[in-house]
Amino acid sequence: MTTRRFDLQAHSTRSDGTLSPSDVVAAAAASGVQLLALTDHDTIAGVAEAITAGKRLGVAVVPAIEVSAVDDRGRTPRELHVLGYLIDHEQRAFSEQLQRFLADREQRTLRMRDALREVGFELDEQPLAQRIASGAPIGRPHLAEAVLKADANAERLKREGIADIGALIKAYLIEGRPAFRMRETPTVAEAIEAIHSAHGLAVWAHPFWDLSTEQEALEILDRFATEGLDGVEAFYITHTERQTRLLYQRCEQRSLLSTGSADFHGPGNELFHEFMAFETYDLTPRLGPIATP
Repeated sequence: MTTRRFDLQAHSTRSDGTLSPSDVVAAAAASGVQLLALTDHDTIAGVAEAITAGKRLGVAVVPAIEVSAVDDRGRTPRELHVLGYLIDHEQRAFSEQLQRFLADREQRTLRMRDALREVGFELDEQPLAQRIASGAPIGRPHLAEAVLKADANAERLKREGIADIGALIKAYLIEGRPAFRMRETPTVAEAIEAIHSAHGLAVWAHPFWDLSTEQEALEILDRFATEGLDGVEAFYITHTERQTRLLYQRCEQRSLLSTGSADFHGPGNELFHEFMAFETYDLTPRLGPIATP
């Protein structure tokens, strides 16, 4: 039975969050979190800092990552996310593999940057250039911010009702929108294999954030289970009670872990700004070894 107050997905400035890794841990501690995972996108650069901060603040920090991956075995290719928990964040081979994944992620982001230009937006280029020059990752929030800060776009954005980063991403940078571009690697199977090679556990992140139908979610869950998936993020800030129970029941049937998070990105984020803002609906999460890192 889970006894610790947990939140197993959070992001820092090492990817698309707004707080440093140590400040994420401090914010979690202030919110009463006892078990935390820093899961920056395709990088473990902030894990050591977070673990150190956790020891100082009394928060158990799980070495973790969120890997963006392509599901190329379904009806149509789509981008999904795989969380890796209890990874060996000091393993050189894993770090080298992540560098290859991150390079593809950044090239995809640059393709989306070009696509935003193609649909008529100007971008405030200086912050993007600075991040690239310093080796800092760039993602969709940074592209959205560049569009919002360019004065030439003000009238169009007002006309389209786009006032913040989240609205811009939803309108142009998610699957099916004009400036979205699919990444090429890794596949979900490759992401699972990479996590396992680093002695970690692979968990499918927020299924119903990316999918809309129950049947498709269960079909994909079953398929991922045959590819070595260890668990599913059944408890998530945007999951309904029906969606949560559906995923939880399938996890129980397949003896998979069932984890949860509020996907913290920073105090100013419109949706992902509060730790433990997810419901368990009186179900008992199955965290397995993650509960005692």
